[in-house]
Amino acid sequence: MVRRTPLLLIVLLLAACSPAPEKQAAPPPPSSAPSPAAVSPSAPTAASPAKREAPRKSLDIAKKERDFQRGTDRPLPTTVWYPTEGEGPFPLIVFSHGLTSEPSAYAAVLRAWAEAGFVVAAPKFPHTHYRTREFDALDVINQPADVSEVITRMLATDADGLIDPRRIAAAGHSAGGITTIGLFSGNRDDRLTAAVVMSGRLVLNLPFAGDPAPMLFVHGKLDRTVPYRDGLAAFNAVPWPKAMMAVTEGGHVAITKDFEPVIATTTDFLRYALYGDAAAKSRLKKDATSRATLIDKL
Repeated sequence: MVRRTPLLLIVLLLAACSPAPEKQAAPPPPSSAPSPAAVSPSAPTAASPAKREAPRKSLDIAKKERDFQRGTDRPLPTTVWYPTEGEGPFPLIVFSHGLTSEPSAYAAVLRAWAEAGFVVAAPKFPHTHYRTREFDALDVINQPADVSEVITRMLATDADGLIDPRRIAAAGHSAGGITTIGLFSGNRDDRLTAAVVMSGRLVLNLPFAGDPAPMLFVHGKLDRTVPYRDGLAAFNAVPWPKAMMAVTEGGHVAITKDFEPVIATTTDFLRYALYGDAAAKSRLKKDATSRATLIDKL
């Protein structure tokens, strides 16, 4: 059990961490999967397939719903966006929403990642999602294990070989960014090879651990919920390749106000980190445009 600290209590009591879904980007235009046997997060899941090149065009995608669960009391309904064309297997991105939000609130950015050649899975956490009857901000501490469970279930139910088990990233916004950081520190999931942290921060005095994994931080300089300096402190604590996009006039929900640069930068980072796309890496500073700056230590 991870120890709680006073700082965690302060940060996670921000019940307005993310606005309700209808105030975010509008969602776009379902099937259930059987419950697989549990798989150890660090266990190898498949032989490493040949690495594919990043798609050269936007791909057609589809969406489905999965009824995942961790244990007997943590339902994790998961929305999955995935390419329906192109040559797979594709990298997997698991996205964590903020407090009082849900996957549909981020549909525009998650669809964009899927169209760029990624399978994107976004669980709805049991005690922090929009309209939950048992809201508990402190339950964020349990969410890294939820994300690891979703990864395990996605791999175990991938009968069509759509997912490359050696190319998996975690991403998240606000409390979801805190969740993502936890997956690279106290709750390190060794299957993860990259991360995108939006408006996140460190809340536990635990170092980043495990094998190096490139990380991109995205933070609004005018964020009053999670101050920019806290996101920068988390960025500075990362010991391996990293970059940070500082959105000049961005608040806590930077993906709404500065949608295009954030989409472009995060997508190109993921193409670089998970496909090895050197051209995408070279575009990162240009992606940010005059509305943001990029600290590049990749």
